[in-house]
Amino acid sequence: MTTHDGDTGTELVRLNENISKIEELSKRLVTALSHYKAINPALQGPGQDLYMKAAVGYWAEWVQNPAKILEHQVEYWGKSLQHYMEAQKALTKGELASGESAGPRDKRFANPLWDTHPYFNYVKQQYQLNSAAITKAIDDVADLDDVDRKRLRYFSQQIVDLMAPTNFLATNPDALERAVETEGQSLVDGLENLVRDLEANDGRLLVTLADEKAFEVGGNIATTEGKVVFRNHMFELIQYTPTTETVHEIPLLIFPPWINRFYILDLKDKNSMIKWAVEQGYTVFVVSWINPDPSYRDVKLDDYITDGYLTAIKEVQGICNVKQVNAVGYCIAGTTLSLTMALLKKRGETPIKSATLFTTLTDFSDQGEFTVFLGDDFVDGIEEEAMAEGYLNSFFMSRTFSFLRSNDLIYGPAINRYMKGEAPPAFDLLFWNGDSTNLPGAMAIQYLRDLCQKNKFVDGGIEICGEVLNIKDVTVPICAIACETDHIAAWKSSYNGVRQMGSRSKTFIVSQSGHIAGIVNPPSKGKYGHYTNPKMSMGPDEWMAEAEFTPGSWWPRWDEWLANRSGKQVPAREHGDSTHPVLADAPGTYVVMRASA
Repeated sequence: MTTHDGDTGTELVRLNENISKIEELSKRLVTALSHYKAINPALQGPGQDLYMKAAVGYWAEWVQNPAKILEHQVEYWGKSLQHYMEAQKALTKGELASGESAGPRDKRFANPLWDTHPYFNYVKQQYQLNSAAITKAIDDVADLDDVDRKRLRYFSQQIVDLMAPTNFLATNPDALERAVETEGQSLVDGLENLVRDLEANDGRLLVTLADEKAFEVGGNIATTEGKVVFRNHMFELIQYTPTTETVHEIPLLIFPPWINRFYILDLKDKNSMIKWAVEQGYTVFVVSWINPDPSYRDVKLDDYITDGYLTAIKEVQGICNVKQVNAVGYCIAGTTLSLTMALLKKRGETPIKSATLFTTLTDFSDQGEFTVFLGDDFVDGIEEEAMAEGYLNSFFMSRTFSFLRSNDLIYGPAINRYMKGEAPPAFDLLFWNGDSTNLPGAMAIQYLRDLCQKNKFVDGGIEICGEVLNIKDVTVPICAIACETDHIAAWKSSYNGVRQMGSRSKTFIVSQSGHIAGIVNPPSKGKYGHYTNPKMSMGPDEWMAEAEFTPGSWWPRWDEWLANRSGKQVPAREHGDSTHPVLADAPGTYVVMRASA
């Protein structure tokens, strides 16, 4: 027996051993799936009415313009047949050459084998032909309004992305190469990863995006020094330790979204906005929201405003002995900060000197990509779920946001983890992304119905805390930062909302990049630039056309704007006061209570 024969025999033994391990893991897989709790079908996809409208519209176009539909069908058939014949011709000649790829480059097909190997090249090109045909068929559907057409395109694209050859082992050269290199160990590791994710989430498939063992909240992220100086049933108030001898008189109070944890603004020293703001000489306070359980069933936006915003403002006023604070609201927290300012205007109170809004929607007439999830079919399902459980589980919001970027946040990670057997990366941003929180039932429905669907803050007013609030009631100086490629709060929609506010002083900045990276963009990186234009009397496209681009972070520009509204310098403050004793070290106790699966 040759050495090569011996090596081959050893490889076969290892391969058989790995196959045996797969059988054992399959048993665990079945057990994990047995714990799966069925999800309301209304939360799994659009209602049947969308499919009926699409079918009727396509049939109507066929009746009215059969030549066009037939032309598109024949074109698809012709291209598919030609593609097949070219592949057959090459094979009969004994050639391994591949046809020229059609369409734009796609990072999913980065492996050279997609272009050089006839099998993978054929699979890829046929997938591209199929995708193009489906897209054209959607465009052929007649008599759909803009929202329904947008939803039809989105959910059709989800099917197209799901069926990509990269998502299947037999047609993924990266996964197959890895399996051969590891003698099947990558497949065993991948199945182990799959079983672990299912076991950790009661049979629900949530791809682990980051190595959770690599991070500790308060250990190597969320480490800016500070103390918890107040706590109620809604939030903990953190006051950060000053690093300058003097500070601005007017303190800075940051309200993060309660869909995720506040430490997105305090990940690591090098990209911590909180640490940076402290270093600029501000007395920084941050609200750390509680993660709701079923007992928060009846909590509404009214409660977040009364027991959250107004209470936090009052406590900061008392600790710092000031009449006003500068406030920051991020995403949904910026929306609620705007409601709070409108309420204060109605009451004739002025505790907020200025407000900064990060990626905030106040006019919900156009919600960009998120619109596809705001039909009654989905919202009705969410309401049923929230009322039954008392809260909207973080699973549903996380899944929704992930499907807005499914190739990056679902399929890509799943391929790496389950088919290639890779461990998730030690990435702080993805760790935070997986630390979602639940939403109180009543609050979730109020937000979706009154703001997202009915746009009451702009159209007619929304009743909050006994007052009817309108966007024009927001009159304090505003600085709004939106992000150019934000898929959650589109910058044009954010701009349109700020335009309608009653404030005389409005500053609008568009940062490059998306919902997170455009905000967490420290000057030290020199990565993303920003656009500014003092004129806000024009539409968003005209505003951008005349905007000035500045390389680098917008943080220094905001610091200049904020400093002018933060009063004189005073001696740096200690934590709390005689009526606000230190309760815990930052990041506090609420933030380390991870969201339930």
